[in-house]
Amino acid sequence: MDHQFVLVAGAGLAIMITASVFARRTGVAAPLLLVALGIGASYLPSTPEIHIAPELILAGVLPPLLYSSAVQLPVLDVRRNLSLISWLSIVMVIVSALAIGAVVHALFPSISFALATALGAVVSPTDAVAATAIGHRVGLPPRVMTVLEGESLVNDASALVVLRTAIAAIAATTAGFHLGHTLLDFAWAVVGAVLIGGAVGWLTVLLRQRLDDPVLNTTISFAIPFLAYFPAEEVHASGVLAVVLAGLVTGSLGGKRFSARDRATQATTWTTISFILESAVFLAMGYQLPELVDAARAETTIGEITGLVLIVVALLVVLRFLGLLWPALVGRFGPLDRADQLRARLDAASGRLDSMSPSGEREENRLAWARKRLARSQADVDFEEREPITARDFLVLGWAGMRGVVTVAAVQTIPGDTPHVATVVLAAFLVALITLVLFGLTLPMVIARMKFEAESAEDKRDSVHALMRRVGAAAIDALGPLEEQTVDGAPLDPEVVRTLKDRIVPGLVSGSQQARDARPDNRDQMFVITRRYLDAMRDALITERSIGAYSSETYRQLEALFDTLEQRFTPA
Repeated sequence: MDHQFVLVAGAGLAIMITASVFARRTGVAAPLLLVALGIGASYLPSTPEIHIAPELILAGVLPPLLYSSAVQLPVLDVRRNLSLISWLSIVMVIVSALAIGAVVHALFPSISFALATALGAVVSPTDAVAATAIGHRVGLPPRVMTVLEGESLVNDASALVVLRTAIAAIAATTAGFHLGHTLLDFAWAVVGAVLIGGAVGWLTVLLRQRLDDPVLNTTISFAIPFLAYFPAEEVHASGVLAVVLAGLVTGSLGGKRFSARDRATQATTWTTISFILESAVFLAMGYQLPELVDAARAETTIGEITGLVLIVVALLVVLRFLGLLWPALVGRFGPLDRADQLRARLDAASGRLDSMSPSGEREENRLAWARKRLARSQADVDFEEREPITARDFLVLGWAGMRGVVTVAAVQTIPGDTPHVATVVLAAFLVALITLVLFGLTLPMVIARMKFEAESAEDKRDSVHALMRRVGAAAIDALGPLEEQTVDGAPLDPEVVRTLKDRIVPGLVSGSQQARDARPDNRDQMFVITRRYLDAMRDALITERSIGAYSSETYRQLEALFDTLEQRFTPA
């Protein structure tokens, strides 16, 4: 048995790698290839039956997948798109679950309302894996990518709360479904998840900062998703949302509190883990499908299951576009002078701050805090004008409605003795499969027809250089000129000053080799001073990122540059 497991695992890894390489060369989304290969593998002679417990997916696979995505998602982008993300991942998930439950129960009376709502709950959350893979390849606007990724992180929690309530109704042998109870459950799920996830993220960041050891810190990062998930589930909060919060907190604080070496190690490790887990789930999804078809034959017909699946898919498409219609109309037909009104208020607030004369350090700190908040608000207004969500963006968001990991795992948690559960499980699998094929194959064409204009390489380079100048100037303001620097109380050697002066900001990269080639008695001074300014520039970058005057990609590029330089200027 162990030998067979090793062979299956090895074959699975080989298929994952092959599908990934093929996807890159052909442009077909890897999840589609993996599902197709899984279906094909299930019909091979002498292939073993593989039964994966749904609890293993929900508690063992989903938390690390969510953490891996959350830790890389910029908090700045989430904050700026929070209203749309919340609308899609909370309101529309609940509405879709209840609407699908009502329609399915009305058309198929043998399926109780509670079971139909459970079906609606598991098919409501979108899976952004295929959509973002396509988006990265064909050039989807960054803001649309953020909405898709943010929605897929939060909607799992909403769906699982509704599913938990529906399963409770099934267990109570009643077809009743109480919206009030669902809302109360969801409120506690959010509050409890925020508290637990935030605490786990904060405490583990502090611990990893003290350890400053890549091996130990990577080991701790493996445990973070489960440290957030299981305590939250024990108190009936949302474990998946707690994992997302822990990931966002870790990603937000990691830029300041982790070393460059730790960040590089974590990024590579979690990218690998995410690839293996995502690929395994889609491969298993295809492999299990024939077995689910056989299980459902005893309680349904081909006509009934076909009708059920088509109705659910149609409802999902209609409900998603209707759900996007409201924010699209609000953005299009809202006050035309909204930005002008905001700018006028911000200018008035800026004038009031300029007229203030702080009398002490405490008032100076409060004034600095107010100026920072004002700068962030001004940057938000600039962002809305620079990157508005257009009708083309909403169309792509509506068409990126693939279902995946949560759908195929969550539906199998419905009690097995529930009447017509095999039909519902098969329907959920087929809905996920159809949406993957339908949207996955057509989304690249839809995006291509929208003709989005990508930011030019020159504009990207200019943004990085402009941000570099800002953080460089801030570092010099904070530390003072090079001529005034000391190391262990001793002034700098004039040769060190001459070597460093012209490269602290514009030529920092090219100067690393100069530092290594310097005279041995000057090399230590050059390393110390370079790291001192580099640390000050990193602090300035964190401040700039909290304001958000530039794109997240610009901040990410500059942070990567600083990480590279930090490792170069760390004495061996």
